[in-house]
Amino acid sequence: MGSTSTDFIDTDNEKVLHSIRPAKIIPPIIIGLIVIYLLLKNQLNLEELNNISWSAKAFSWVFISITVYAFRHILYSYRLRLLSEGDFSWWKSIELVTILEFASAVSPTNFGGSAVAFFLLIQENISGARATAIVIYTIIIDTLFFVFSLPLLYVLLGSNIFIPAKNVSTMWGGMGITLIIVWVIMAAYGFLLLYGLFVQPKHIKSLLIWISKWPFLKKSKPRIQGAADDIEISSLHIRDMSWWFHSKLILATLIAWILRFFTVTAILLALNPGMAQSLYDHIILLGRGEALYAVTAYSPTPGGSGVAEIIFGQFYSEYISPGIAVIAALLWRVITYYPYLILGVIIIPNWIRKLINRRRIKSLSHDS
Repeated sequence: MGSTSTDFIDTDNEKVLHSIRPAKIIPPIIIGLIVIYLLLKNQLNLEELNNISWSAKAFSWVFISITVYAFRHILYSYRLRLLSEGDFSWWKSIELVTILEFASAVSPTNFGGSAVAFFLLIQENISGARATAIVIYTIIIDTLFFVFSLPLLYVLLGSNIFIPAKNVSTMWGGMGITLIIVWVIMAAYGFLLLYGLFVQPKHIKSLLIWISKWPFLKKSKPRIQGAADDIEISSLHIRDMSWWFHSKLILATLIAWILRFFTVTAILLALNPGMAQSLYDHIILLGRGEALYAVTAYSPTPGGSGVAEIIFGQFYSEYISPGIAVIAALLWRVITYYPYLILGVIIIPNWIRKLINRRRIKSLSHDS
C-alpha cells in the first residue's frame, strides 16, 4: 500500500501543521471585513472622504509605508540568518519569516508563533538545542524592546503614549489598565527567559523537569525534559557568541520595530499631510503605534483582527477624524496584515510539500 503524506509526519507535528493550514485565513478575514463594514457604515463621512487629496505626495507616503514594512521583513530575515549562523540562505530566511508572520496572523495572541517557529527550524535540519536558542533569544529581544521602551516613552510622553491629552483623566481606565497588564506579562516572561538563557539555565532546567513530573503532563514529559536539556546546551552556545553578534541582533530588532510603527505614521501622513508638524508629534505617533501593537498582541481574535481596526481610531483621534481613521485602519491592515495571509497560502503548501518529500526520501533511504 502506498504511503500518504501523514505517514511522514508525527502526531505532534501534525498539530503544528494544522495550525498553519491555509484555511486558517478565513476567520480573521471574515472578522476584519465585518468590523470594517460596520465602521464604514457608522463612521465614514463622504464629505471627509472627498477632502482626501490623492496627490503624488499622498501616494508617495503610501509607497513609503509599503517599502518601510518590506524592509522590516528583510531585517527580521537578517536576524534569523544571523541566528542560524549562515546556515539559512537569504531566501530561506525570508520564506521562514513569512510563514512565522502567517502563524502570528492566524493565532489569537503573540504566543501563537513560538511553537510554529520551533517546528519550522527543526524541519530545516537545525538541532533541537539551536532551535531552542533561536526561538528563546528572539522572544527575549522582542519582549525586552517593549519592556524598556514603553516606560521610556511614558516618561517622554506621559499618557499621550496611548490616549489624547484631552482624555488624560481616563488613563487608568480601559486602555491604560490593559497596557499596564500587558507590560507586566511581558516583563515577567521576558526576564524569566533572559535569566534562564544567560544567567542560570540550570535553574530553568530544574523547573522544567519538576513541571514535567506533574500528572496531567505525563504524555509530554519526554518533550519537556528534552527542552530542559536543550535550554542548557543552547545557553552555553549563545553566551559564547561575541558582543558584536549580540549588538547586530539588538540593532536589527530595534530598527525593525521602529519601522513597523512608522508604517502607520506614513499612512496617516498620506491621508492628512499636515498633521505631524514637530518631532514630538512623530515620537507620539511611534509611541501610539507601539502601545497599539502591545494591546492587540493579546487579543482573543486571530492576529488581533477586528480589535485592531476598532481601537485604531481611538489611538490617533487627534491626528485624524473618525471617518478617515476607518480608511487609514483599512489601508494599514492591507499593507501590514493581509499580505501575510495571502503569502502564507502561497508559500506554506509548497514548503509542506518539500518537507514531505524530504521525509519520504529519508524513509526510503533507511528502508534500503
